[in-house]
Amino acid sequence: MKSRIFSILSSILLLAFVSTSCSQQEQTEFSVDYEKFTLDNGLEVIFHKDNSDPVTAVALTFHVGSAREIEGRTGFAHLFEHLLFLESENLGKGGLDEMSSRIGGSGANGSTSRDRTNYFQTVPKDALEKMIWAEADKLGYFINTVTEDVLAKEKQVVKNEKRQGVDNQPYGHASYVIGKNLYSEDHPYSWQVIGSLEDLQNATLQDVKDFYNRWYVPNNATLVIAGDFDSEQAKEWVQKYFDEIPRGEEIEPLADRPASLDETKKLYYEDNFARLPELRMVWPGVDLYHEDAYALDILTQLLSDGKKAPLYQVLVEEEELTSNVFMRNGNSEIAGEISLITRAYPGTDLNEVESAVYDAFTRFEEEGFSDDDLNRIKAGIETNFYNGLSSVLGKAFQLAQYNIFADDPGYINEDIQKTLAVTKEDVMRVYEQYIMYKPFVATSFVPQGQTDLILDNSVQAEVEEEQIVAAGRGEEFEIPEETDYERTPSSFDRSVEPPFGETPTPAIPEVWETELANGLNIYGIETNELPLVEFEITLDGGLMLEDPEKVGVSNLMATLMTKGTANKTPEELEEAIDLLGASINVYAGQQSLTIRGNSLARNYNETITLVEEIMLQPRWDAREFELAKQSTLSQIAQQSANPNSIASNTFNKLLYGEEHILSYNSIGTTNTVENITLDDLKEYYNAYFSPSVADMHVVGAISENDVVASLSSIEENWDNKAVEIPEFDLPDAPESSTVYFYDVPDAKQSVLRFGYLAMPETHPDFYPATIMNYKLGGGGFASRLTQELREGKGYTYGIRSGFSGSDIAGPFSISSGVRTNVTYESAALVKEILEEYPETFSDEDLKNTKSYLIKSSARQFETSGSKLNMLSNISSYGWSPDYVQERQETVQAITKEEIQELARTYANPNKMVWLVVGDAKTQMDRLEQLGFGEPILVNEYFE
Repeated sequence: MKSRIFSILSSILLLAFVSTSCSQQEQTEFSVDYEKFTLDNGLEVIFHKDNSDPVTAVALTFHVGSAREIEGRTGFAHLFEHLLFLESENLGKGGLDEMSSRIGGSGANGSTSRDRTNYFQTVPKDALEKMIWAEADKLGYFINTVTEDVLAKEKQVVKNEKRQGVDNQPYGHASYVIGKNLYSEDHPYSWQVIGSLEDLQNATLQDVKDFYNRWYVPNNATLVIAGDFDSEQAKEWVQKYFDEIPRGEEIEPLADRPASLDETKKLYYEDNFARLPELRMVWPGVDLYHEDAYALDILTQLLSDGKKAPLYQVLVEEEELTSNVFMRNGNSEIAGEISLITRAYPGTDLNEVESAVYDAFTRFEEEGFSDDDLNRIKAGIETNFYNGLSSVLGKAFQLAQYNIFADDPGYINEDIQKTLAVTKEDVMRVYEQYIMYKPFVATSFVPQGQTDLILDNSVQAEVEEEQIVAAGRGEEFEIPEETDYERTPSSFDRSVEPPFGETPTPAIPEVWETELANGLNIYGIETNELPLVEFEITLDGGLMLEDPEKVGVSNLMATLMTKGTANKTPEELEEAIDLLGASINVYAGQQSLTIRGNSLARNYNETITLVEEIMLQPRWDAREFELAKQSTLSQIAQQSANPNSIASNTFNKLLYGEEHILSYNSIGTTNTVENITLDDLKEYYNAYFSPSVADMHVVGAISENDVVASLSSIEENWDNKAVEIPEFDLPDAPESSTVYFYDVPDAKQSVLRFGYLAMPETHPDFYPATIMNYKLGGGGFASRLTQELREGKGYTYGIRSGFSGSDIAGPFSISSGVRTNVTYESAALVKEILEEYPETFSDEDLKNTKSYLIKSSARQFETSGSKLNMLSNISSYGWSPDYVQERQETVQAITKEEIQELARTYANPNKMVWLVVGDAKTQMDRLEQLGFGEPILVNEYFE
């Protein structure tokens, strides 16, 4: 799908260097240089140099996605994304995942779309040869390692991913229904990328090998290396490891096949997990880089984004049917869709919503839009473009995208210029051509038993639901320790892993600190990699300062702060921010309220002026307050049926106790939000909004002096007042474990939350315990929990454990979604792993843990977000900027025996809350076998 950073637009030109011919264009204030060459076997290679951090990103992208599948064998492209991480002939079992943990990588990952599959990771620069070796093994020395048992296990993992992301989610089947009805039956976009459970189950080993041999060939791949590396050396490595991999069959590009509708189709579905009626309207669109794609991008924003948008004005403000309307232009390689999605308030007739959409369109037709509106949208593009380039991996993705779908990484220049050339006439033309009076596919997804809300003349959508059974492991498989297979010949011994290069020195940022006369503390890092500034002002408080009867006050106040000021209407404030190409957001959490901003460096001062106005001149707009309450209540209703939200909210209640203020979700409950008045927000603001409890963090292309100068008015006008943050007693960890069950009838997965209230991040054991947890559940594919439950048994798509805390105690938690009929088996295996972990943690585990944590330090400050997090730690906990080095020393010094003792103390399975959210009628009773007593049903406690 066409990403935002590719489809919208900047005045920036990309300066391109190509190895065969050098093309230079006038360079503006920022450029991305690249070099491209092609091996004899057809592999296209792109280099981009960026030495701002000692890291390198490697991205291998294949021009194959679900569009290259055949009906009845859907989901193959995505299945391959999984398979290629498991093993290869020369990396052995664990493949790239196992190696990633040793070299300090970001975690090997991948993604699949309709049209491409990519594999990527950012590593310290000393591991580049290892990554090139590993990626070549994936391409030329992999398929022989795939056996019947490996395939059977990975099918279970992928099916769990579908259950987690589709079958067990509100509105999860909507995209499936749209695809089946927008496209003809033989169109490759008529099925979903993830495929169907039946097709995945029916895939044979020969099917898999045929797919691999057809599409996973050098002449269908692009390799991008971006970051800090020596180009000539990298070129030698690429040629050494990739050159002898044979070219595959020639691959013909797919012809464009835009969707075509003769009449509007309306379908409905009763959704087991939905609490709000949802309407989707989808029109046939255009393919990637089509001449009309650029105007359609702008059109969808004009129609739906912000207070000037007619869809927002009619549906949200005037008719009060919904809290939000989303519209986007999506472009894929051979076709596209123009989508409108809105979730109406509970009990709303979707016919009223559809009528309001038509009213909004009529307003657009009659009133049009101004040049300022067009400029307002374009003003944000430059900032978005830079944000997409904030990491070397982001640059790698961008270069690969253009190379594959435009046959030229430098197409970004033409792409941008086409967008900037869009006129008002172009926008109205594409509106009339693609939307106005044109047929579309509409879906009405409504809660069970509420078909009276669906669009008139809708027919029931055909959706296959998996039948839930009480128990059963599904397809049986057993992965042997060693697998015999034929090895692919090579001109040299590929089984020898390349050595590390020269150890990089982590680029620890230089931090400056100062304090204004009104008590506002400021912490900053100057970096000129991009012409951007990111900042946040964080005030202590949030949920901790609220009345339990009116939980949600700080969240509503945060929402209202960006809805106008004393001098600007909500619409005027929004427009002022947009014209700067900036973003300003305010949000509240358990312990704080934060104002966060992002702007081009040249617009920073004007952005801060707006921040001051937002902070010190609130509007207190009564109309906006009522809209914010409606939106929040709608959000609470949605959460009430989402198994993951249910698990999080219930787990907090069990950890803190039902009446504790920290047991609440910071957005509040239906009852507490309904109790809140506008005066409550004013009281919170007047009592607690003070620089005495605030810190500001700034990262970007701006000096300390310039930051301080920009805050002179805030320093003068923001009065200091005393604010006392209450201290709360926190419950101790349970003396014995108890199993709790929240019933979601017919849930396709069980959501697991196991843990207890542990310790604050300021506790001396917090970071050592985090080190201990790396091999347990914090190390992704390197962890025991993932290796056993996902890779060993195929029970889950993902599982993790970790500690979270602040200056007050936070939980240790284990979280996962598992196949419903292995709920007990999954919980029992987690218990077994926890019981055995202290005694089985080995010298090799310690070596692996230290290697990852020390080497990954090269990556830890690459992005502005990571630098902001560093400043937050320093300001929140009073730490020295040297805390990063101190943590490295802790890693170096820790012993196996210390890890084992930490595991006994902080990962004890007999002193935890064991919560399961799932289908009680088939799974609850079985959990008594865990040995923690009879499970307790908790629905009635938390409704």
